[in-house]
Amino acid sequence: MAAAVVGGGMRRKLQERVPLRRTALLADFVVLFLFVALLARRVAGLDGGGAAWRVALACEAWFAFVWLLNMNAKWNPVRFDTYPENLAERGSIDELLAVDMFVTTADPVLEPPMVTVNTVLSLLAVDYPAADEKLACYVHDDACSPLTCYALREAASFARLWVPFCRRHGVAVRAPFRYFSSTPELGTAGGNEFLDDWAFIKREYEKLVRRVEDADESTLLRQGDGEFFAEFMDVERTNHPAIVKILWDNSKSRAGERFPHLIYVSREKSPSHHHYYKAGAMNVLARVSAVMTNAPITLNVDCDMFANNPQVVLHAMCVLLGFDDEIYSGFVQAPRKLYGTLKDDPFGTQQEVIYKTLGSGMAGIWCTFYNGSGCFHRRKAIYGATPNSSIGARREGTTDSLPPKEFENKFGSSEELKESITSILSGNLPVEPIVDISCRVEAAKEVATCKYESGTRWGREVGWVYGSMTEDILTGQRIHAAGWRSVLLETEPPAFMCAAPIGGPACLTQFKRWATGLFEIIISRNNPILMTVFRRLRLRQCLSYLSIYAWPVRGFIELCYALLPPYCILTNQSFLPKAPQDVFGIPLALFLTYNTYSYMEYKKCGLSVHAWWNNHKMQRITSASAWLLGFLTVLLKTVGLSEAVFEVTPKEKITSDGNGGGNDDDDDDKVDLDLGRFTFDASPVFIPVTALAMLNILAVAAGAWRACFGTAQDDLPGVSEFMACGWMLLCFLPFVRGLVGKGRYGIPWSVKLKASLLVAMFVLLCRGK
Repeated sequence: MAAAVVGGGMRRKLQERVPLRRTALLADFVVLFLFVALLARRVAGLDGGGAAWRVALACEAWFAFVWLLNMNAKWNPVRFDTYPENLAERGSIDELLAVDMFVTTADPVLEPPMVTVNTVLSLLAVDYPAADEKLACYVHDDACSPLTCYALREAASFARLWVPFCRRHGVAVRAPFRYFSSTPELGTAGGNEFLDDWAFIKREYEKLVRRVEDADESTLLRQGDGEFFAEFMDVERTNHPAIVKILWDNSKSRAGERFPHLIYVSREKSPSHHHYYKAGAMNVLARVSAVMTNAPITLNVDCDMFANNPQVVLHAMCVLLGFDDEIYSGFVQAPRKLYGTLKDDPFGTQQEVIYKTLGSGMAGIWCTFYNGSGCFHRRKAIYGATPNSSIGARREGTTDSLPPKEFENKFGSSEELKESITSILSGNLPVEPIVDISCRVEAAKEVATCKYESGTRWGREVGWVYGSMTEDILTGQRIHAAGWRSVLLETEPPAFMCAAPIGGPACLTQFKRWATGLFEIIISRNNPILMTVFRRLRLRQCLSYLSIYAWPVRGFIELCYALLPPYCILTNQSFLPKAPQDVFGIPLALFLTYNTYSYMEYKKCGLSVHAWWNNHKMQRITSASAWLLGFLTVLLKTVGLSEAVFEVTPKEKITSDGNGGGNDDDDDDKVDLDLGRFTFDASPVFIPVTALAMLNILAVAAGAWRACFGTAQDDLPGVSEFMACGWMLLCFLPFVRGLVGKGRYGIPWSVKLKASLLVAMFVLLCRGK
């Protein structure tokens, strides 16, 4: 698979696929054996088990199925090592592919402009030969905010100082807010000259931060550059024409200032057209960049995800160019790494173990998922082409092509776009880049209109796929179903870093959005099973996707299982074997083995037992809240009773000293906070877990009362149900504290009232049995 011979000699490899040792294989089968033993005992006792026994059988069968899916995903883990220093052997920079870099932002309040500015500056400063000719950065602003556009224009001006400074001194971290968060070491190469340079650039950055944070939208529109902001006058966020502005054209720059193009894009919006959230924005960026720079590779990052490794594009190129067959690198995904994280991951947002276990295992079957950001795509794969195909629009003298009418029906009517797509699909890319991109602005606006996609296959067979809030997973699945494979890009230092959601509302909002999108895929025509039967998605890839798509369904299943202990206590039944019985050891052994196995995975990843417990606790909370609500949201949407709403996760504000600050709404928020404690608001996402916490407290109290004061004739449930309720209360401890907490650490009364009504309904149901 690796390219080898050049000019009669061996060429040093650019990448290497390294198999990793699978140490937990025996433990996998032990857990599976215990699941089978438990299910066999359930089936044998169905006749006298009752309704709780049958519900337990269904839930435990689901858990066993999910365990099998995870075993498949983890079976043969691999790592890809990259060697960017070997790229120099290729002799000419012409072999290095051009890259169009996409940044998306949706809300200038939840995603402050300075967050986007730092991301953009880090991308403009990456190391790449002839970066000014081969790289271009496009920022899509879904809010059509003049503040964001102004901030990016100011960032372009600052980049004239920042980019040469980074290259001159070999700066390691090229997002200014992170770089200036610490002082340089006194022994830094360059001595006083470097320190003077560092102090000057930091002062200029602080000026940039003040200008951006002090900017006011109305002032910009009234007193700013009238011609520059004219297109923003009288626009509404959901009703405005397409805006494309070239904020930096490197062809017009002076010597020593050359860095990638910077283009601001805000697609046209109209109340009469669905805009398809981020997927729609990404398709606009794909088309706009195609008519302006048309790089064969694209990189997309979120507005809070900066380039942490300055050689990240070179590392990606090692994979993209490191195979003889392009099928092995349809896209290259960097793992999600967070900055600003709290010790021991109290909110379960880092997902480090998932990326190291499931991630490396999926890389072993060439099925690394597209995670929505930090991903390099072949533009050819985005256009829906199959690997090694060279099909374009039919021209005179060609046969391997689509008829012009079919080509237009697939991609749209823009002549400039059709020409650029033809060059990508045919592989006949121009040697020289477009010199004057300003002549393509009107063509870019044409492909950014609402009506452009009407009657085409954008959002279905071409581009980012519509129909799910997790458009990233769905788009990656479409690319895999076309026959492409994908690679996990792990570098040291990490390729990209993004902001960690902090607090209960922020992390659960993100998890709910993911669960909603994943369940939308399961019940759609894009189901991976159908992709395996009718397309080219391989069986193990299908099973790997199902292991992730199971999350929202797991929320409903885990809720049913979590209700069994209090139900049995309140109705004097049992769904778990009692201690004197021989089979009591099976569920106990499964419980202990599974949790020991889980802890050992965390220990292997260098994490503490406290981190393991926090993640285990948050999995139970997330399952009963975010995953469950995502599941119910899609069900209600399917029957026409609700509509899924895309919720933007708030990003931390970037301050001039490089630290993150919270989004303060009032004076009470400005006091020092214990960021590790769970915070609450009136969101419905907190209702199910609050109800479960109340219910388990009630069940333990009722069972204890009956055990102490009941008659000898009472058919009491076994100790297992009490242990299960106690374990659930430990997992829901943040909510138990929240029931008596105050302020943002206390559960609002509106949530407690709704949860109490659910508990009352459940108790009435139990009394009716």
